[in-house]
Amino acid sequence: MTQDSKADGGRAEGRVRKGSYAAPALDKAFQIIELLADHPEGLLVSEMAVALGRSLGELFRIVVVMEEARYLEKSPADDRYRVTYKFLDIAYRATPARRLTAAALPEMQALALTAGQSCHLVVIEGGAGLVIAREENPGTRGFALRMGASIDILNSCSGKVLLAFAPGGQVARIIDRLELVQGRPIGRAGLHEAIDRVRAQGYELRESPITRGVTDISYPVFGFGGEFMAALTIPFLETIDGSQSVTLAEARKLLAETTTRISAQLGYRRDEG
Repeated sequence: MTQDSKADGGRAEGRVRKGSYAAPALDKAFQIIELLADHPEGLLVSEMAVALGRSLGELFRIVVVMEEARYLEKSPADDRYRVTYKFLDIAYRATPARRLTAAALPEMQALALTAGQSCHLVVIEGGAGLVIAREENPGTRGFALRMGASIDILNSCSGKVLLAFAPGGQVARIIDRLELVQGRPIGRAGLHEAIDRVRAQGYELRESPITRGVTDISYPVFGFGGEFMAALTIPFLETIDGSQSVTLAEARKLLAETTTRISAQLGYRRDEG
């Protein structure tokens, strides 16, 4: 993608986001946040201006205000701006993520220890899955996703669980959004067949489409009133010498038991599902 197309994409996104109400400064702030989210190493204000197709002057004032509010921080070494953890703190306090991770993390730690495998917790964020918690395999070998990783909601194991148990209206909006972004239709009949199968069996298990030797297992986590909250996934790594702590079948059983306990802590009762 060229620099010009990035800039056009940023402006187009801004027009979609604003609708009929103009708030140019706020729109630029959102564009800065989204840009820096893809550049964790940070960017100079001049680099932001080029990427967004804006002038240095119009971005500089906004960046300074965001820095003073502690949403951005400037590195004393190279003057690059990075997003701060304040966004994470607000997200945790303003969404169910705080309660969800508080219930899930101790159980995830116990699961990783017992199964000898890593695990991660994924929620829906826009048209993708987002890893909001992870626990690494405590052994010397393992496979794990990073915190904040974006998950392909259409083709991943976690994504199939997210789509299978999310409310139908939300799933339709996700598919509509992805078709708009990708510029082509999604095979809805095949997708709905896949998520109906996952919903019927209560989980998904499949070979990783990306990493050889990894089989993904994912189960849903529910909250009070039967609300679907997240997908908890084990990327099961099978060693050549068979030295893993448990078999794939045993890992699936442990994961099922773990999500049942997490859901119970969140107020879920089985007769609500």
